[in-house]
Amino acid sequence: MRLGYDGHVEISHPHDLIVGTNFLTGRHGQAVASRPWEPTMKAENSKWRQTRRNASNHAGENWRKRKENTAKALLGAAALFLSACSQQHEAAPTYHADENPEHLSDWGMIAAKDGALRLSNGVTPYDLATPLFSDYALKLRTVWTPDGKPAVYNATEAFDFPVGTVITKTFYYPTPANEWPRENWNGDVQQGLERGVHDNAMALDHLRLIETRVLVRRAAGWDALPYVWNEDQTDAVLKRTGAVLPLTLIRDDGEMQPFSYLVPNANQCAGCHATNATTKAIKPIGPKARHLNKPSSFAEGFNQLDHWLAKGLLTGEIEQPAPRNADWRDENEPLADRARAYLDANCSHCHNPNGPADTSGLNLEPDAHGPALGNCKTPVAAGRGTGGRPYDIVPGRPELSITLFRMETTDPGAMMPELGRAVTHEEGVELVSEWIAAMEGGCG
Repeated sequence: MRLGYDGHVEISHPHDLIVGTNFLTGRHGQAVASRPWEPTMKAENSKWRQTRRNASNHAGENWRKRKENTAKALLGAAALFLSACSQQHEAAPTYHADENPEHLSDWGMIAAKDGALRLSNGVTPYDLATPLFSDYALKLRTVWTPDGKPAVYNATEAFDFPVGTVITKTFYYPTPANEWPRENWNGDVQQGLERGVHDNAMALDHLRLIETRVLVRRAAGWDALPYVWNEDQTDAVLKRTGAVLPLTLIRDDGEMQPFSYLVPNANQCAGCHATNATTKAIKPIGPKARHLNKPSSFAEGFNQLDHWLAKGLLTGEIEQPAPRNADWRDENEPLADRARAYLDANCSHCHNPNGPADTSGLNLEPDAHGPALGNCKTPVAAGRGTGGRPYDIVPGRPELSITLFRMETTDPGAMMPELGRAVTHEEGVELVSEWIAAMEGGCG
């Protein structure tokens, strides 16, 4: 199977058409036919030609007048052309090999214009089956690679992206109806669902942009840069030292909870993205096969991995079945799969055999089991981080399990994750509690 010159997927072998939501790699249970890949470009009509047509309908007019009108039209068309070129230049994705631009717009990946957050040509939005919880903030993730170079597939680790790759993650919240337009905003934010992207744009009405984190792949490795959106919501400014923003969360039940939203500094970004305690090398966390293997939210009819393949954003052999995490919110998925996906997305970047929390002996990656997963495992370090509970996980007894306590508490010295949240994710706590309660056995 290949992408034909006319933009259609061509079937060159019968095994290419397989059962699956993703027609290339077949990971689900529906038969999906090939479909056109239709990036389109809309050309502007020339006002100069229109002027010429108008002039031909008035042949009796004074020659000098016609000449003046034509000259004006040419100047107008030239101005439009230069304006369009300028706009395209402003929106062009740019890789900065050495410098760290002061403004997010200097990267040219996304821009807040005309009431929408607009993605530049070549910038691809994506999402994860189960994302990291960040104080109920919603997120728009994008990836761009230079010259359309693909990332190399890896079954377990983050994909190997080429030098020049720029990944962005924009954090935003819905705002109350009475605090819109944005001039009326007083710091209140709500829970909600992520906005869709249509025609490369996400509508910004009743939304507040908070920050955009940039991961850039340079010759020496990845760098992480935090940008905070300005008061006017027109651009974001680099904040290497991070920021603390006072917000009030209005929960779905109407409860109002003031909290301090943390924009991590550059070192704190590295604290999470350096998932190997030995190398301490920064790398992406989200773009892994198991997180991306889901129906695409941005290309209807595609599995997200297949969309990347068809678009030329990903290359390599994908084994069958490809790794896949459950959607933690999907109650049609097995309870254990949902809970394990949640713990993987929120905890395993530290709690893995090589991670920053490797000395704890707790492994929350998808393949962990038994004591490594926390079952009847005593904590390496005691203290207030245990909540006075005996084991990381006590099967059948969530109220005795340290893991659940650390998810519930907002004590900075005890809560997990250590960074990225200031409020309790009540729905996540409920899920993990239900999973532990359903476990059989005990700790003697």
